[in-house]
Amino acid sequence: MFAGCWAIIKLQRHLGTEGPTMIRAVDIVLTVLLAASLSCRSAFGGYGMSLFAAQTSSPDPCYDEHGNPRRCIPDFVNSAFGKEVKVSSTCGKPPNRYCVVTSAEKGDERTRNCHTCDASDPKKYHPPAYLTDLNNPHNLTCWQSENFIQYPQNVTLTLSLGKKFEVTYVSLQFFSPRPESMVIYKSMDYGKTWVPFQFYSTQCRKMYNKPNRAVITKQNEQEAVCTDSHTDMYPLTGGLIAFSTLDGRPSAHDFDNSPVLQDWVTATDIKVIFSRLHTFGDENEDDSELARDSYFYAVSDLQVGGRCKCNGHASRCVKDRDGSLVCECKHNTAGPECDRCKPFHYDRPWQRATAREANECVGKSNHRPPSPSG
Repeated sequence: MFAGCWAIIKLQRHLGTEGPTMIRAVDIVLTVLLAASLSCRSAFGGYGMSLFAAQTSSPDPCYDEHGNPRRCIPDFVNSAFGKEVKVSSTCGKPPNRYCVVTSAEKGDERTRNCHTCDASDPKKYHPPAYLTDLNNPHNLTCWQSENFIQYPQNVTLTLSLGKKFEVTYVSLQFFSPRPESMVIYKSMDYGKTWVPFQFYSTQCRKMYNKPNRAVITKQNEQEAVCTDSHTDMYPLTGGLIAFSTLDGRPSAHDFDNSPVLQDWVTATDIKVIFSRLHTFGDENEDDSELARDSYFYAVSDLQVGGRCKCNGHASRCVKDRDGSLVCECKHNTAGPECDRCKPFHYDRPWQRATAREANECVGKSNHRPPSPSG
């Protein structure tokens, strides 16, 4: 369903044991597969599906055939699948009329077909669960907001990923026209604080005090930019917004050695704020009620593509005794993200694994000198 649209995603990821070039190619292919397979999206919900296996050459991807440690990474998944999304507005409580505008092309005569959103009738309800459910293009479901929540009011979607992920992309497929202005935010501390990931607006300066399509340099590559790309009102339905976290970031080609970008792609939560509706300018005419009932936000699919963050020291994430998602750490590491050494394994300071060096934590009894680089 997204096939063709995903040409705008140019992912640049360097997270695999096969080396930077190979894993970059793998993630690009996986992203295309994610986009092209929405009708069977349930396959993306788990960790360990063979289609998205990060390494398959040995029984334990974190060690080679000789037992030497090597970098390993969890599967590439849609981390939003099946998760709860908290929203600030949903239609149907009480039941309300909404009207879908259709027009073949810009300038063509517009028609409105009106329906009822009713939370008491499953066939007429559009709850937030439809944002991350199985997305079947032959039986399209969507979440929908109340009518005409217009700037300065906004509508917010908030998704908790359950742990830190290294996010490759965030995408939304719309049933309504795309917003005139919206922002994607991320949190790294489970929603305590938020920083912007990307701004979208036809009026970047006016809405967000940001220049349109600012150049990203090494000095500002951890800053969100604003673009007027993908903010057109057309298509009136089925439009896509897809944000690639590393696209255009100068250090993406050397991700292993860029703590700035490793931090930039890390998120525990994602928030989307729809700031301003697109309208045809008829909301203040004589028959304004009909027009206002035609303007709302509706999204059929929300995806967050990426990998469970384990710093190269785990090949999968699992549920712990409390039901929380954690890395299954190897290389004598510990912590939710394998971000420290196990007790009594402090003979070498903890480091993130790279394509060249696993950076295994070691104690005095099992000290293994680092392999020569090159």
